[in-house]
Amino acid sequence: MPGSRTGGPPVQRAVRRPSPSQQRDENAVQRFYTRVYRAWDRPLTAYYLILGGSLLITVLGLVMVYSASQITALQMSLPGSYFFRKQLLAAVIGTGLLLAASRMPVKLHRALAYPILAGAVFLMALVQVPGIGVAVNGNQNWIALGGSFQIQPSEFGKLALVLWGADLIARKQDKKLLTQWKHMLVPLVPVAFMLLGLIMLGGDMGTAIILSAILFGLLWLAGAPTRLFVGVLSFACVIGVLLIKSSENRMARLQCLGATEPQSGPVDCWQAVHGIYALASGGIFGSGLGASVEKWGQLPEAHTDFIFAVTGEELGLAGTLSVLALFAALGYAGIRVAGRTEDPFVRYAAGGVTTWITAQAVINIGAVLGLLPIAGVPLPLFSYGGSALLPTMFAIGLLIAFARDEPAARAALSARQPRFGRKRAGGAAQSRGPRRWNTMRRRASAARSSGER
Repeated sequence: MPGSRTGGPPVQRAVRRPSPSQQRDENAVQRFYTRVYRAWDRPLTAYYLILGGSLLITVLGLVMVYSASQITALQMSLPGSYFFRKQLLAAVIGTGLLLAASRMPVKLHRALAYPILAGAVFLMALVQVPGIGVAVNGNQNWIALGGSFQIQPSEFGKLALVLWGADLIARKQDKKLLTQWKHMLVPLVPVAFMLLGLIMLGGDMGTAIILSAILFGLLWLAGAPTRLFVGVLSFACVIGVLLIKSSENRMARLQCLGATEPQSGPVDCWQAVHGIYALASGGIFGSGLGASVEKWGQLPEAHTDFIFAVTGEELGLAGTLSVLALFAALGYAGIRVAGRTEDPFVRYAAGGVTTWITAQAVINIGAVLGLLPIAGVPLPLFSYGGSALLPTMFAIGLLIAFARDEPAARAALSARQPRFGRKRAGGAAQSRGPRRWNTMRRRASAARSSGER
């Protein structure tokens, strides 16, 4: 053993041990982390995230629609609550659709795939019939229902592609046909391109982008080879570039990226710039609910495509981050449902719905922030528009049904139901022994065949 520098024997230094207070702090942190992890990893986490997140987004959206649309309604000589009442009616109908979808079995969802696709194609073709189709903001993709009510069939095309595509790929996977590229693409890609063609006939490229995102999401989940995936993506990009260059309006939107002045050369970037002005004037906590300045005629489409900008002005950074957190939680829950199921249809449908909502939210918020071109798509569950709200809430009901259908989640839900309405008669309730919840938790741990940890 080497000696010390002084020539004497080496000095044995005592090993430092953490003090009792440090040990208590570390144990407390570890216990807190363990509790959070267990709470986050419970079987019903995805169910509550989807239900609670979608409910909060919808309610906050109703509040912001009422605030952002008042001035627009008054300028049109309408009551101040006109748009809010229509959105509230759509939310009530959408809640019924959500509850119905959440209670439907998976077999019924698969059975509805073809009827919904056929109905969507029929309505999207009906838009192009003179006298039936209605043009709004230069895009002819609406059908008048009488009075002030209109429907946009392309919004239901998103739901149709998700359900029909998930059912198609699931059936081909059961027959082990996805290893062949022709079965991977046909008829999924041709039908998707047919829907895209019907949408582009009306000039709505924003909805076409969302539909393309759903298509690529389904191909990715189906395990498409990299060459095949890149080939389809390259073809879609070439078509997109040609469509953008063929339209002066789309080229102008592309040139407004990063604009700081309303008139950037020959291009009018009024909407994009005033969206940035609204966000910048909000500060940390905003100017207050209803106190937006930009909605007084300065910001076009304040209650639809640019409602996120009004939210940032009135609720500030705290409000916008809350909206982003809710969408992030919804996206995480959808990915969790898709990743922990053994049913191929549930995996593809949950992944398709998650891709749809996430991609649309990213495109809308990115356009408001000036990071992406303005595509003219609403913020899911948040912006004004009943045609967009109804199929989206039905899709949320799908995710809730899939989250409830997991074996562990099913056992946990069945264990919680007997607690409601149970009589508590003092000592009589205690003499029954342990609650049924403890017994069902042991059953749930044995029934986690879906990968739930």
